[in-house]
Amino acid sequence: MKTPALASLLLLSPVLALAQQEVDRAAATPTPGNQQLERVSVTRQQTDTDLRRRQPVAKQLYGRDELDKYGDTQLSDVLKRLPGINVSGGQLRMRGLGGAYTQILVNGEPAPPGFSLDNLNPAQVERLEVSKAPTADQSAQAIAGTLNIILKDAPRVVQKDLRVGMAYASEKPVLNAGFTYGDRIVGGLGFVLPISINQWNFVNESSGDRVRDKGLTGLRNEGRDRSFGHGFNMSPRLNWKLGDDETLSVQGFFVQNRFRSEGENTTDVVFEDQSKPSKSVIPPSLLDNTRNRGTFQAQRLNLQYNNRFGEDRRIELRAGVGSGGADFNFEFFGRNKDGTPAIDRVTSGDNRNRNATLSGKYSQYAGEAHTITTGAELERRTRDEIRSTRQFDYRKGTEAKWEDLLTGVEGQPFNATITRSAVYVQDEWEINNQWSAYAGVRHEQIQTASEGQASQFESTSKVTTPLLHLNFKPDPKGRDLVRASLTRSYKAADVQQLIARPTVNTDYEVRGPNARINTELGPDRIGNPQLKPELATGLDVAYEKYLPAGGLISVGVFHRRITNLIRTDRPRLMTVDYADTQRYVITQVNLSKATTQGLEMEVKGRASELFPSLFEPSTNLNLRASLNLYRSTVADIPGPDNRLEGQQPWQFNFGADYRMKSLPVSMGFSAQIAPEFDVRQSVLQSQTSLAARSLDAFAAMQVGKQDSVRVSVNGLFQPKQGTRVVIIDTPDYNLNRRDPVPWWAVNWEHKF
Repeated sequence: MKTPALASLLLLSPVLALAQQEVDRAAATPTPGNQQLERVSVTRQQTDTDLRRRQPVAKQLYGRDELDKYGDTQLSDVLKRLPGINVSGGQLRMRGLGGAYTQILVNGEPAPPGFSLDNLNPAQVERLEVSKAPTADQSAQAIAGTLNIILKDAPRVVQKDLRVGMAYASEKPVLNAGFTYGDRIVGGLGFVLPISINQWNFVNESSGDRVRDKGLTGLRNEGRDRSFGHGFNMSPRLNWKLGDDETLSVQGFFVQNRFRSEGENTTDVVFEDQSKPSKSVIPPSLLDNTRNRGTFQAQRLNLQYNNRFGEDRRIELRAGVGSGGADFNFEFFGRNKDGTPAIDRVTSGDNRNRNATLSGKYSQYAGEAHTITTGAELERRTRDEIRSTRQFDYRKGTEAKWEDLLTGVEGQPFNATITRSAVYVQDEWEINNQWSAYAGVRHEQIQTASEGQASQFESTSKVTTPLLHLNFKPDPKGRDLVRASLTRSYKAADVQQLIARPTVNTDYEVRGPNARINTELGPDRIGNPQLKPELATGLDVAYEKYLPAGGLISVGVFHRRITNLIRTDRPRLMTVDYADTQRYVITQVNLSKATTQGLEMEVKGRASELFPSLFEPSTNLNLRASLNLYRSTVADIPGPDNRLEGQQPWQFNFGADYRMKSLPVSMGFSAQIAPEFDVRQSVLQSQTSLAARSLDAFAAMQVGKQDSVRVSVNGLFQPKQGTRVVIIDTPDYNLNRRDPVPWWAVNWEHKF
């Protein structure tokens, strides 16, 4: 076999399974003269791979096949199966790095504030574009990479389909439904209207152990939390063809979620000092209950005008407005071990966001080999927020009353204005039939101004990012590519990291006779308006081999050198104006530098092409696997394990799709594995993340020409998940675990 790298990677998989892809039935019986039939099949079934090969920069594309395969109702479930991506707590992570390092765009523009991948139904998405290195025409706030979510476009023919599903994770089933209607009407006018509604209901069983007060107190807790709610989203689009080379489009995007949660937690005192054995457990000392309810909503309307002037010039103009916000009301009811009330606490908040964008881009051919593009962007965002925490302390007896927890800070309005502007120029250069290049430079400025009690500040960051991408074809007539990128990217501090208003750990009273100093493991938090942007210089090199029948082998390496790294400083004991005692407080600071590098391998294709000696050409089995190895080092934090926050050492994904010959049935699975790993977060603190593994599977059946039924399960065989935080050189630690629950679903789709 000519692909030993492929075989070695796939052999890492403990199971080879079944998968879905369109395969031309004419190729089921191979004959010496059916080569032409195979070429037709490849063109039809590997559209995403073919588009990926034609991109001027390294980019992974995923269309409707990947979006529809498991019948997901949340985009985060689709993304977690893709190579080099994992999703934790609804936050996208690329190359093992957290959400702040990964840029999320919707139709090429920054996602709305507060946007979560769980807010969007995959049925409203046309395709996903994953880029590991930035380009000049998009913001360079993408140290780990960029996800661009392209919403559905108006179809060329009438499209009407209805999806109805039922899912179950715990206690009771929930419903989801979606309807899409698209058409082309007279006068060059076309539209699409995707609408989705969904419900959710999850129950988490959790447990934890905690040692604090320098080993003098040991606690154990058992808890149960139920979150439920419903959501609605819609993304209508209207296209108007004004002429042969002139179009106008209007894109809307609307999301609204209403969420609730209820929780209960029992805490036992295991020991009160080191002289008492751990077996002498005191009866429950705390019986806590919580309730939370709130809403999230976002609206956006974008206008886009495109015009091609002749064969060599093109202009694109965009304008958009948006608004949104969220509110919540969190209630905590603390009870003593005998059931008598101890503390009632209510935290409520409301925030509102508004934004407006304006951008323009002009492209022109320069000779036969160059395409020059220049553009500018302007965005203005405002945020208004108010938050308050009130407490009723029954321990004060007759003097007990509702009181503000942080007088002079909580309950005071806060607002921030963020203005982002950028200019850029880029050149796409077809050097010859083997070499092509993409060079550009982008200058971006972000100004942030804030007003409010304990949060007045102004901050300006300016970053210039040069970019160079190279493509080399070893064989001018072949399909294989070597890609290399040398880029600069950055991560600006967000408003919550900059504002100097405190977030208080309410486990330790701040006022009155019960006020006490908190611990280094339970500090308060405060922002730092002096933070500078993190800057990263990156090198990416990859070899992409495109197999004749549409398979792919990709091997790549990357390196990032980060300066001005933002990291949490060690807790410091401080005198503060919001408490009657001193408090341990943490803030974020710019450290000197960090590096991260990795190896990324991906394989996918028909089993008969990957293993011709094991599978017949007619076998409708497709295999895929990816292995990602990561390493990072933070200079100002001692080792070992002084890696970037949350970056696992490796991640392995594998799966397969199979289509039956005798029945219109397809089935498949996808598995993800990541190990337990440690991260030294600071000089004082270390965190262990427990191992993660998960298995998703589906089976789909076509019922007639217009109907299909799909059964799927998400999250089988997941172990306990959680973290263990340790205070260095002390017995203190905090271990939290939860038991994930699989998500079962049945979906029916009808195409009119």
